[in-house]
Amino acid sequence: LPAGLPAPVERFYRTLYGDEIPVIETAVVSGRVGLWLGPIRFPGRFHFTHEVGRNYRHDIDLTWFGIKVMSVDESFLNGQSRLNLPWPLGLTENEPKNNQAANLGLWGESLWFPAIYLTDPRLRWEPLDQDSAILVVPGPEGEERFVMRFDPETGLHTLSEVMRYRDAADTRKILWIPESVEWGKVDGLPVPRVSAITWFDMSFPWATWTTEEMRVNLDVSKALTDGW
Repeated sequence: LPAGLPAPVERFYRTLYGDEIPVIETAVVSGRVGLWLGPIRFPGRFHFTHEVGRNYRHDIDLTWFGIKVMSVDESFLNGQSRLNLPWPLGLTENEPKNNQAANLGLWGESLWFPAIYLTDPRLRWEPLDQDSAILVVPGPEGEERFVMRFDPETGLHTLSEVMRYRDAADTRKILWIPESVEWGKVDGLPVPRVSAITWFDMSFPWATWTTEEMRVNLDVSKALTDGW
């Protein structure tokens, strides 16, 4: 564990890992999702593949009364986003605002394997207060800053806050709030077993994720390009 971390950050990592931080280079996270599209909440399955801190691919299947009705195919590879959504939204590739959003998604999702926030030399922590800290990450527009909040009792992460574009047509960023609803162990690894994503102008989470399987340090090169 590095010296000189902000107090809530040091407590967080000691709670998760003790004195030694694992090196996680790839991760595959799978489970159940509840996703709001307009006024309807669709249940489904998700399968996320990460080359940690570099690239990701999202494979999501949404259902209606147990029948698959649509799939979401999204990737962020070599700094370029690709989002293939069901009709009428269609395909969007390498759009600058989507690239900014996807980069923040990459780092926000890294809470499934938070060791990366210490082992990647491009990142740094800055103090804020007794229960919060700033995580500085690289991005296409320069450095980005997450406000990271921690529970004063358990020491675990509760939520993050960062300004992010929601759509390619947005003229302004909006506050994006990833939340760790429930921590636990999945396949022996400490993870946010239940997590949620909320946009500031919504009164409820846009998506809720329940982690059921976690695998790390696999060869994911084919999965990143071809999916599962």
